[in-house]
Amino acid sequence: MKVSDVMTRGAALASPTDTIAAVAKRMADDDLGFLPVGDDARMVGMITDRDIVVRAVAQGRDPNSVKVSEVMTTDVRYCFEDEDLDHVVQNMGNLQVRRLPVVDRDKKLVGVVSLADSARDHDTEAAGIAMSGVTQPGGPHTQ
Repeated sequence: MKVSDVMTRGAALASPTDTIAAVAKRMADDDLGFLPVGDDARMVGMITDRDIVVRAVAQGRDPNSVKVSEVMTTDVRYCFEDEDLDHVVQNMGNLQVRRLPVVDRDKKLVGVVSLADSARDHDTEAAGIAMSGVTQPGGPHTQ
């Protein structure tokens, strides 16, 4: 099974110049924990609810003036829409992430895949194994 078989298509991009207050509202309205950040469809980062909390709110920074570019994760991890889902899920566990942006072979954003997508539509065992990796201490958001 390919990533494209289970991913959520039409992922929205946050802009690096958006305020975190605006992005947080958008995330709350759309029930999202993460948004890719980019110009047009070219990704330059990712913003998560955790980035907003740890890198801005917990430090007393003003959400109405702090820009996404100031708190986003710039180490962009992604997968291709035509990759094997089992491989991607295993990689997500190794990277300790719950979701990844999905790009086409021209590296244009086409969607997002999550461990929940995999568990819902494919292999709950593989998703569970990957999730156990995600819940280990450490990972890209430990700072």
